[in-house]
Amino acid sequence: PVSATAAAKDKHRLWEILTAALISTPPSQLFSIEDPPEVLARKVVYPCVLKPTFLSASRGVIRANHPDEFVAAFYWLSRILTEPDVRRLGGAAAQKILVEDFIPGKEVALEGLLQNGTLSVLALFDKPDPLDGPFFEETIYVTPSRLPAPVQEAIAERTGRAAAALGLKEGPIHAELRVNERGPWIIELAARSIGGICSRTLRFGVGLTLEEIILRHALRMPIESLERERPASGVMMIPIPAAGVLINYQGVEEAKKVPGVVDVKIMIHRKQKVIPLPEGRRYLGFLFARAPQPEQVEAALREAHRKLKFEIAPFK
Repeated sequence: PVSATAAAKDKHRLWEILTAALISTPPSQLFSIEDPPEVLARKVVYPCVLKPTFLSASRGVIRANHPDEFVAAFYWLSRILTEPDVRRLGGAAAQKILVEDFIPGKEVALEGLLQNGTLSVLALFDKPDPLDGPFFEETIYVTPSRLPAPVQEAIAERTGRAAAALGLKEGPIHAELRVNERGPWIIELAARSIGGICSRTLRFGVGLTLEEIILRHALRMPIESLERERPASGVMMIPIPAAGVLINYQGVEEAKKVPGVVDVKIMIHRKQKVIPLPEGRRYLGFLFARAPQPEQVEAALREAHRKLKFEIAPFK
């Protein structure tokens, strides 16, 4: 339903729905960018996370550990939200800042497909790098997950309940969760598939891509199998180390020769601007790997990343 997909795009509305359904989500408050942050800083629980309600890829997401950091983060995010491209994208939502309690724990990403309201888990990705802030730049995704089977089952159950509470019944689901001693917490739920070109790490059945699975489902065509291929696979989103202009990069061919690496894609061209989080919205590129075990995939991605060298000139 349109109402369900619209709610999934509004993080504040999403949290309202899931909280009413008694599904674990970060406690949150919604503020206006016109509110005085010096006053708000006394009303929130620390550590907390400030974020827009509508942006993706961790853009504008900032952790604050105490009131001084909150005030600085609030002004920083307010500046991001008043940029012309962000205002056009968000409309009235660009006037709001969502503040959530920080949820500690291991983070995972779930790719799923809803069929008549039933969730099939297509892949569960571990995120082996800690995502504790102050910014939340994603790096490595590896599947299958190395979490214990009961924990994986709890993650799938929690995601299915969240999708049902939202009213989603058909199509792709991308969910992100934190897992700690209190169980899984939904921190993101979107009625879409994984972003960028990360889906290239997935193959199903006799070699179907994630996009083919989604299209076959939408067109009511038969799908032979939703089972992911047997080898482990993973992707690394190459982080941007500094703001400036990309002058040159080296090591792509060396990275491709690392055992297990299947592709290296640099997405930003020479002489283009590069801007890291929380203001940026792009990665330098992507590394892809496959191996018998997830530990081997993670090691291959890290080794390939060490082969790459980027020359970035500061803005003048």
